[in-house]
Amino acid sequence: MKNEIEVFREFAREKGLRNTPERETIIREIFATHEHFDVDELYLRLKRKKKKISKPSIYRLIPYLLESNLIQEAYFEDGRQHYEHIYGHKPHCHLRCLGCGKTIEFEEGSLKRLEKKLAEKYGFTIKGHKLEVFGYCSKCSGNT
Repeated sequence: MKNEIEVFREFAREKGLRNTPERETIIREIFATHEHFDVDELYLRLKRKKKKISKPSIYRLIPYLLESNLIQEAYFEDGRQHYEHIYGHKPHCHLRCLGCGKTIEFEEGSLKRLEKKLAEKYGFTIKGHKLEVFGYCSKCSGNT
């Protein structure tokens, strides 16, 4: 399996985009952790590591990372879009606590069966799904 940098290089070549060391630095930082992130958090992580990357560079790269399926939008909170890297990971869904903001990732096999059923019923080619379940974790709901 190709690594994320190789995938982006190939994507950039096919789209006629310039690939720069700055873009690769951003991609490496995104894939350095499995945490959800927003542009501000990513920028601060890079800045702490003394990387000279501008916030506009990150904003310009995000649509290409989405299009190349290296990342996906995870959720929108506090006026900011959060992302997660997905390349090399199995599809998953999220449980999100409305109290503390904790996010739990989970896989559910019955969703694959539902996708297949929906595809057959509606003649639809399904490429994936996104499920986010909201509620309160045991700590926030008092069920400890």
